[in-house]
Amino acid sequence: MKTADQQISAAQGSRPSSTFCVPDLVQRQAAIAPDALAVAGGSQRLSYQQLEQRSNQLAHYLRGLGVKPGSVVGLCLPASTDFPLSALAIFKAGGAYLPLDTKTPSARLQMMLASAQVAVVVTHSSVMGSLSGNDRKLVALDHCVAEIGRCSSEPLPACVTLEQLAYVIYTSGSTGTPKAVAVGHDSLLNLCQWHNRAFAVTPQDRATQLASSGFDAAVWELWPHLVAGASVHLVDEATRTQPELLRDWLVREKINISFVPTPLAEQMLQLAWPEETALRFLLTGADTLHQYPPANLPFTLVNNYGPTECTVVATSAPVLPQESVERLPSIGRAIDHLQIHILDNQRKPVPAGTIGEIYVGGAGVARGYLNDPALTAERFVPDPFSTHAAARLYRTGDLGCSLPDGQISFHGRGDDQVKIRGYRIELNEVVSALNQHPAVRESVVVSNENGTGEKRLVAYLVPRAALPTLGELRDFLGKQLPDYMLPATFVSLQALPVAASGKVNRSALPEPNDENILREETFLSPRTPTEQRVAAIVASLLGLPQVGLNDNFFYLGGNSLFGTQVIARLRDAFQVELPLLTLFDHPTVVDLAGAVERLMVANLDAMSEEEAQRLLALNSQPADL
Repeated sequence: MKTADQQISAAQGSRPSSTFCVPDLVQRQAAIAPDALAVAGGSQRLSYQQLEQRSNQLAHYLRGLGVKPGSVVGLCLPASTDFPLSALAIFKAGGAYLPLDTKTPSARLQMMLASAQVAVVVTHSSVMGSLSGNDRKLVALDHCVAEIGRCSSEPLPACVTLEQLAYVIYTSGSTGTPKAVAVGHDSLLNLCQWHNRAFAVTPQDRATQLASSGFDAAVWELWPHLVAGASVHLVDEATRTQPELLRDWLVREKINISFVPTPLAEQMLQLAWPEETALRFLLTGADTLHQYPPANLPFTLVNNYGPTECTVVATSAPVLPQESVERLPSIGRAIDHLQIHILDNQRKPVPAGTIGEIYVGGAGVARGYLNDPALTAERFVPDPFSTHAAARLYRTGDLGCSLPDGQISFHGRGDDQVKIRGYRIELNEVVSALNQHPAVRESVVVSNENGTGEKRLVAYLVPRAALPTLGELRDFLGKQLPDYMLPATFVSLQALPVAASGKVNRSALPEPNDENILREETFLSPRTPTEQRVAAIVASLLGLPQVGLNDNFFYLGGNSLFGTQVIARLRDAFQVELPLLTLFDHPTVVDLAGAVERLMVANLDAMSEEEAQRLLALNSQPADL
């Protein structure tokens, strides 16, 4: 068998010649091997013949409800064999399916259905309450069994062409309103043909459906394998997010090819795998891959990159073990009939090794955003590198650069940029440095505002085993990053929250609090009235709930501007004049309080008894400023 490198290279050198669409190719598999297993989930199993005949019946039923070429049909079902059957039926009726996660809030579902102008939704009685609307027809499969069963199992007259829409998937919008990505049958076919050549898929292969239906990876998991005559196996809810359980299930089910979102894949790479596993390829994507696989894995890890707007996968490459790591794993090269351009702000190519914005052109580029021509025109721009007048590039907003071997190095978002103390910071640079610490499994860094409105960096990390100390992390990062790029707060989590898409859900990250933030090895509360008052001043200025005796003002997010305010408040509180340099020489509460007390003692000698008593009274006031 060819290696993954050879398979992917071969795939990139040929062009698809088929004029058939995905439903035609699935029908062909049903004719070749009608009894072969197509889809399995729990106790449910569909042969290719059953998949073909039942999808034909549902297609006839949908036609009777008005579904025709160009219709967008909602598909909101619990994970089961009904999903691929229904999606195939929508194809056959000439429609494009809109997958909707059953866990999506009702208001968001209604917004999507209205925006996409959906008139028919295929669903289940358990979730149909969130889908009803004016003149919208709901097809609850468990309620319509008899009616659908009376429809013909013969194929509808051919009405699907490569020019038609295949599916529509909503993605998060930068304005807070989701946007509907419309993908054609031609782009879907290109994905299928590349995948099946790259990974040598045969009818004997067993693949997985792990991603939620509303995530575009589900498209990739399903159609290439059904086109090839392989079987698709649905992963149950209890297993799909647990690394050990998923590993055992993959081994037990003799799975050959599986997609796993990056955060979960990184955990699975750390597990022990039996040598006899049938798994050949573990495909990953949806987030930045931070680690290389160990040398003893019995399968090939393949890293993939691609916005939803580029039909799931735009670049791909196997990730090989590395003895010395100088950079993160690459995102590979463009797949079949796609082109990757790294451009500057004027959309001119940047030199190799220079970071620019990633633009994607070619067969995988989606039609645009459904019913949103203005946004489509903004993100899908004319392709100056193509000889076809209508060709377009999708501007991803992601940053990358070309490596010497032709692969692409990913460098985060172009808009994932913040300013701290006037300095421009790319958050992924901090993440990259933090993930190199041997005790850190994975991390994410965000910018938030403290109680004073000042921005600061907060690092969320998942330790590998033993939790690193705050001092270790700061010393480690201080050797790689300037002080203004050091996170003010480190939060330890058991796992990073992950959205249904498999990406880190930044909106679900917890607020830093006394229970989850990392502190110095031993947190000591201020003891004396002076220490308590100094700690209260620092905490108030930095918007923190409390500050420990050994906490460093600058590590907590302090800077020179805040430093002058600290000095001013200390003057008001203790009637002392401290130079700003004192704060740099004594940045912890205990040292700063000591400097205050020494100056107070020195001043006492020159004071009258009345002045001394007044100063002592001020120093004894409560510390809760």
